[in-house]
Amino acid sequence: MTRLMQDYAAVQAERRPDAVAVVGGKDRLTYQQLDMWSNQLARLIQQLGCQRGARVCLMVDKTPAAIVAMHAVLKADCVYVPIDNSSPARRVCRILASCEPQVILADRSAKKLLDGIVASDGPLRIPLVSIEDKPLAGENYKSAVDFRDAEQLCAEDLDYANQPNDAAHILFTSGSTGEPKGVVITHENVTHFIDWGTSFFGIGPQDRVSGHSPLHFDLSTFDIYGALSVGAQLYLVASSLNLVPTKLAQFIRESKLTQWFSVPSALTHMMQFDAIKAGDFPELKRLMWCGEVLPTPTLIYLMERLPQAEFTNLYGPTEATIASSYYRVTECPGDAHQRIPIGEACSGEQLLVLDDQLRPLPAGESGDLYIAGKGLSPGYWRDPDKTTSAFLERVDGEGRRQRIYKTGDVGCIGKTGLVEFFGRSDTQIKSRGYRIELGEIEAAFNAIDLLEECAIVAISSTGFESTAICCAYVARNGNSVTPTELRKQALQQLPRYMLPARWNQLPQLPQNSNGKIDRPALKEMFNSSEVD
Repeated sequence: MTRLMQDYAAVQAERRPDAVAVVGGKDRLTYQQLDMWSNQLARLIQQLGCQRGARVCLMVDKTPAAIVAMHAVLKADCVYVPIDNSSPARRVCRILASCEPQVILADRSAKKLLDGIVASDGPLRIPLVSIEDKPLAGENYKSAVDFRDAEQLCAEDLDYANQPNDAAHILFTSGSTGEPKGVVITHENVTHFIDWGTSFFGIGPQDRVSGHSPLHFDLSTFDIYGALSVGAQLYLVASSLNLVPTKLAQFIRESKLTQWFSVPSALTHMMQFDAIKAGDFPELKRLMWCGEVLPTPTLIYLMERLPQAEFTNLYGPTEATIASSYYRVTECPGDAHQRIPIGEACSGEQLLVLDDQLRPLPAGESGDLYIAGKGLSPGYWRDPDKTTSAFLERVDGEGRRQRIYKTGDVGCIGKTGLVEFFGRSDTQIKSRGYRIELGEIEAAFNAIDLLEECAIVAISSTGFESTAICCAYVARNGNSVTPTELRKQALQQLPRYMLPARWNQLPQLPQNSNGKIDRPALKEMFNSSEVD
């Protein structure tokens, strides 16, 4: 049984050293190269004074060298903190102040961010290491060493002091107060899911696995360590491909991927441009998504064109490590309005639907979704108050104390025992005296043939309804669609009080850095403009 995350690639380096581990553009990395180069870089990190538990920030693009860097940090018994290089410098300064890294590993993609950090916070005082074969320099900062210095060091295996329950990485997510909050993830959190996932999905050395998600997003953890744990090939997907869905589809085609895992928006955009043809991607064996609801029309589109693939909906927040439940869709939905369950708990996990007294609710009754099990994070980095408010304790049905995480989502246990997802608890609003789930409205609009995709948000209103329902939408084939047409069709599915009051047709819905629909940006748009 694998103890630590870096052991996966090390085992494969012994078994099949010359096999390709990572592909990024024209660059290829074998398992032996990954193992040896990460050993050398780990020793360099230790020479810079990093000891067990030290944080190391990664300001790197998604490249084979970045995968080496991640493994090197773990092999040095340290904790890596992946940074989104497109983030505002002031936000990153707050992350640096919080995690107090002893070293920053960076590449040329970080130059603009580093310049911004220096402009906001003064000269860089944290030792900077270039993971490329040349120095990285700007005004008031310069890399202390680069990878050429690591190449002079011993490439043999290191002795690790870390234990499975030690932190492996910290993923900073958006906080409700505006301050980033760091979710601590342990080696054991990750290896438990990886061992289950690779077994359940039957992933093996013959697979060619997508690496679509950015490195600061937890879905990438399954991409990377899932592929490397079984000796598969990891194909890193350049973020620029998301801007051109036809090129993204061509990447899947030319790479002959056997597995695709992403947030739903990437799939919806390929549908929007009709980038996938009947019988396309013949090598693709499995397609998984997580992070948001995949609109049922998109699922129908995919299942009709890719009959050879297995389709699985995964669900779970960052605080529960990658995913906590799954639902394998065995038949193409016959109705665009059909809700896709989030299913049943992964091995070692538990999905609970509880009332406000933390008591289980009967099937069919909606309540708050909680998660228990081996994937739960120890909590938020240096924030005991947030940890205590989100990670609770209850006594289960057998009288045992159980640690649970409040997801902030609402759902119920369906008639078949599968869990249904209704949306965020904070997307339940009251308007004109009616209690309304925004997710129900969004599902109805996503089923309208005139639309490719839509998002429903609510903003405060000075009118009598106190809350205004807003719809941002993308029309099919770039056509112009009026709110009047949409209201007419929506009334076939929704009562009048659930119809949006404000509308905006967009060429594309905004996305955050994880590829999810950027709902805060949509709220800001509706708050700052008088769109109809």
